[in-house]
Amino acid sequence: MAEKLPPITKRSMYFWVLHKNKPLQLTMITIIVITVGMRLVPIEMQKRIVSEAIQLKKIDALIYYCMIYISAVFLAGVLKYAINILQSKVGENTLYRIRKHLYDHILTLPMPFFRRTSPGLVVSTLMTELLPMATFAGAAISAPLVNILTFFAFAGYMFYLDPILATISISIYPVEMIVIPILQRKYNKLNRQRTNSLRSTSSIISESTTGIHEIQGNCAFSLEENKFRKAARWLYDLTYRLLIVKFGIKFTNNLFQSLGPFFLFLVGGYLAIEGRFELGALVAFLSAYEKLYDPWKELMEFYQLYQDCVVRYKQVMDYFDLMAEFPSVPVDRDVYKLEGNILIKDLSFTIGTNIRLLDNINMQINAGEHLALVGFSGSGKSTLAGAVSQMLRYTGGSVQVDGHEVSQMSKQDIAENMGIVAQHPFIFDGTIRNNLVYSSEALMRQRGETEPNLPDLDRLIEVVQQVGLFVDVLGFGLRTTLKKDSPPELIESLIRAREQFQQLHGAQLSNDIEFFDPENYLQYASIAENIIFGASRDENITLSNLHKVPQFVAFLKEANLLLQLELLGCLIATRTIELIRNAPDEQELLQRSPVPLEELPAYNRIVEQLHKAQSLEEGLVKLDDEDRGALLYLSLNFTLSQHSIASIPEKIFNSISEIRTSFKTYMDNHMPDTFNTYCRESYEHALTIMDNIAYGHIKLDNAGAEDRVQQHMNQLLIIEGVLETILEIGLEHNVGNMGEDLSGGQRQKIALARAFLKQPPIYIFDEATSALDNASQARIQNVMEKMLKGKATILSVVHRLDTLPGYDKVAVLRSGKLVEQGTYTELIEQKGALYELVHGAS
Repeated sequence: MAEKLPPITKRSMYFWVLHKNKPLQLTMITIIVITVGMRLVPIEMQKRIVSEAIQLKKIDALIYYCMIYISAVFLAGVLKYAINILQSKVGENTLYRIRKHLYDHILTLPMPFFRRTSPGLVVSTLMTELLPMATFAGAAISAPLVNILTFFAFAGYMFYLDPILATISISIYPVEMIVIPILQRKYNKLNRQRTNSLRSTSSIISESTTGIHEIQGNCAFSLEENKFRKAARWLYDLTYRLLIVKFGIKFTNNLFQSLGPFFLFLVGGYLAIEGRFELGALVAFLSAYEKLYDPWKELMEFYQLYQDCVVRYKQVMDYFDLMAEFPSVPVDRDVYKLEGNILIKDLSFTIGTNIRLLDNINMQINAGEHLALVGFSGSGKSTLAGAVSQMLRYTGGSVQVDGHEVSQMSKQDIAENMGIVAQHPFIFDGTIRNNLVYSSEALMRQRGETEPNLPDLDRLIEVVQQVGLFVDVLGFGLRTTLKKDSPPELIESLIRAREQFQQLHGAQLSNDIEFFDPENYLQYASIAENIIFGASRDENITLSNLHKVPQFVAFLKEANLLLQLELLGCLIATRTIELIRNAPDEQELLQRSPVPLEELPAYNRIVEQLHKAQSLEEGLVKLDDEDRGALLYLSLNFTLSQHSIASIPEKIFNSISEIRTSFKTYMDNHMPDTFNTYCRESYEHALTIMDNIAYGHIKLDNAGAEDRVQQHMNQLLIIEGVLETILEIGLEHNVGNMGEDLSGGQRQKIALARAFLKQPPIYIFDEATSALDNASQARIQNVMEKMLKGKATILSVVHRLDTLPGYDKVAVLRSGKLVEQGTYTELIEQKGALYELVHGAS
């Protein structure tokens, strides 16, 4: 039977030191005992070298004692190294276990905890404040043991040499043991205050970065700066006072250490002068005393580390010292398999000072029925959905599903039987596929299934179609660049699709696509791409780093293009910096310029240097190679259709065909097989699938161009039999941090698809389609009515009243109370609260 462990927040620091570390700790203790013995040998050898070998002039004894001395020093060093390695292993193992168990605990904390706690605070607490625990755990047993044993071993040796002198030398340590704890208590108090201040400051930073739109939209810079200034100033004051005490402790240690040699020289020197103390013994005594301080110093440092960790560990554990509201898994039973009958009796939910968000709610939803929750803002609709889905723990009444009380169910019971979609669903960093199968994979792991049983591609495509995400995923696939090891049959199909596309739609879409033409300048391509009219085969050479390729720069110089492009870079940088100084929105301005936002300070410095010269040409000559390369980068990445801040030099624009020919000839001689030239018969891996099929660049500034092009491509992909493959590629599209690369509607579609993939008997929707357009909302409503009615129970918080006729029942809430419920027709005929809502909205 597994050992029953205390809750994580109630475990002591030494629990973690010993937990699963006992074999390593025992190994360290053994090595420590040997190490202490090795440390005494060199001191004894010093005495014998002076008293016996040197004074008696015995060369063989001198060599013998010196060899023992160096052997003992070497062995002690090796053992110390082994101890350090073991300490590090124990420390990192312990830190990993604390973080893992604490993270597992945090995930189960009640939802209100996360509403009042910023994510940044949780992150810093878990990752930063626990860092000293690694050092402490590694040294918790070894440091006191090795230093105490070493201290008493050296002290014993000193008593062996001279008891009186040893007593005088060691007498300072008890006094220090009284003074240091007094200072340490003051340090601990300030450290606790500093930790709380650090959390508050971190919370302000996290809040301001999260709410940056509100800050910039309300020009609240001064307000937020004032908040941060006060918090940062208080943190500064506490830290400064903490450092005063810290250095006071260090000063005290050093002072007491200096008193020892004072007494030793005074008394020991007198005894040596009087002939009552051998010179060799005095040397050994001095060496022993010097080494005596090292373990004492390390003990003091460990004591400070211990006190620091006590403060940090207690504050961290107190911060998360909450119990989970619901068990994660069922205890002594199987997971419930529910049908979906929901019975709500006298349900209430109270917060704060008796504020009732739900008040005596009673309703029943039979299995397979669809019920819509409506009401005015603040009526309690979302709170009711949260109570039924166990997102909130109701404070009164009852919610039962198939006779089982929701508050008594485990999280696994809920996850197995409910699909929950919030108004603002969270999308995890990863691919679209990862996010779609998230719920399914979570349940698979919770069940302990070892064999993957995730939805296959056909099922994924089915739900993607149901929620209206099909075109989006296909678009992501078409905007993907294929790897060079992609299946040859796919490449061949795409080339065939290109030919068909040109024949069937080329002329029709000429206003939406700029086709690759070797004789004309491409306005939707950069200058670099125009010169190459292709792409690099070398993965280390890209269009964005050509300015760093010596052979490419040499070609520009030979073709008399380098100076023109550097001057164009000067012009772009100068105009960008000048306009930004007066522009209210630098983000919008930078869309018209190839200057990267993060490089603005560097280009500002370059522009200042250029302004000091009489002309751009003169200023350019004075720049170093790195700065000239930065200017060349701007011109090479200048795209005529996108960047309106400058214009293309006429020589390049009018002579692009000759430049391309010269480039190909030059590179064939200097960098053969490095660059591809666009060719209608070959696939270019540097371009997206869409650009490859179109054999050109989509004119993105032409409204709807990309949609029209994709629409014509879809049929060709079906004919070539690669539509599913492109969809599968689209499913691997990375959505970015928190789904930042997706629109609000796409996030909601993914969340809905995620729920549909589980096929649970109950769905809880909290304004789950609020970010969708009318057509997408109608599509979801159609899925609910045609595919789920009679098969799954739905409780949906509805924001669009025109969808209400599709529900079996409608419940109207006002101020936390259920004011009426029934069919849509019945409630409209009653001309009550629903009638008021519908006609008030129309």
